[in-house]
Amino acid sequence: MLKEYGTTTQRTDAARAARETLPDGGHDAAVMHVQCARSHHLAVVFDTPDGLVYQSTIRPRSHGSKDRVDEMHGAAVPEQFVDFLDAGVGADDALPAWCDCGPRTLSRASVASWVAAHEHRVVVD
Repeated sequence: MLKEYGTTTQRTDAARAARETLPDGGHDAAVMHVQCARSHHLAVVFDTPDGLVYQSTIRPRSHGSKDRVDEMHGAAVPEQFVDFLDAGVGADDALPAWCDCGPRTLSRASVASWVAAHEHRVVVD
């Protein structure tokens, strides 16, 4: 049963808390990984007691070998986007994701259908 949250922030905070309660960093609770065609990690979906949780690392731009930005490699701390996969009516379908190729957007509905189809690893272009 989908739990109701007053705001998006409350929902994402609850998803983050559910994700953080998983033992061993959630390794055994990961039900699906999403990668790009270059095998970069985009996102992972965890099965928590409170529901399926989507998690991805977010950075503002790519960080490939040809970058000429005045920033040490790995200097910026990435943000973790965490939300329930089933976020209820009115939730944005766009889920942010990131890999070394750059920022991306995944469809919440597509990710949910992959999980429902018992996909363990999905590669997106």
